[in-house]
Amino acid sequence: MPFTEQQVLDMVQAYYWPFLRVSAMMMAAPVFGASSFPVRARIILAVLVAAVIAPVLPSYPQVDPLSAVGVLTAGQQILIGLAMGFIMQMAFSALVIAGQTLAMTMGLGFAMSVDPQNGVQVPVLSQLYVILATLFFLAIDGHLLMLAFISDSFSLLPPGLADWHWDLAINIVLWASQMFASALLLALPALTAVLLINVSFGVITRAAPQLNIFAVGFPVTILVGFVFVFLSMPALVSLLQDLFDMNLSAASRLFR
Repeated sequence: MPFTEQQVLDMVQAYYWPFLRVSAMMMAAPVFGASSFPVRARIILAVLVAAVIAPVLPSYPQVDPLSAVGVLTAGQQILIGLAMGFIMQMAFSALVIAGQTLAMTMGLGFAMSVDPQNGVQVPVLSQLYVILATLFFLAIDGHLLMLAFISDSFSLLPPGLADWHWDLAINIVLWASQMFASALLLALPALTAVLLINVSFGVITRAAPQLNIFAVGFPVTILVGFVFVFLSMPALVSLLQDLFDMNLSAASRLFR
């Protein structure tokens, strides 16, 4: 059965643009972009997802991938995928910041381990928060929501430079400030308790200068920090759910 050159080009484009956007998203997104996730498995998964969503995507203007406009469109698809994955990655970065801030305040800044998401050294509290967030993210089918959202993004931003939002980058940068606010909310209960303990030891040191504050202060600070981390665990679930919902909603608003 003969195929014309235009038919082959149309068939390639139907799967080429979705593959670029999906593979770029998987490079930056949590779970998919983890250093422990094999690159070959990531590429195979991107090919399978692109093959599944390509037949149900809305029609969009055809662009020659080998032309100058096609090269710019390919870069556009990669940027959109990276932006979508980066927005969700900021939720996990907020957990790393919260754990690092809390660990430094408690005196556990020296206890470092490898983050399974990014493959870098982070405090053990950050690793605890990241592992809990990853399990919760998978439990609420967050990975499936991301795949559904990237499929819907072709209706919001189809391939082509006509509907491109040139202020997309600055909007993502402005939204990154929410990452620090979320980190503060996550670490605030234990930070407040540790701060009160430090203030109390400051008063005790003034009243009894002969007391060795370093021998007494560090164990008490670490113990109180762990107690309040344990007490804040039930509230952590609702905070994580709000954080993930907020990031998904922000991604939808940014691409609209």
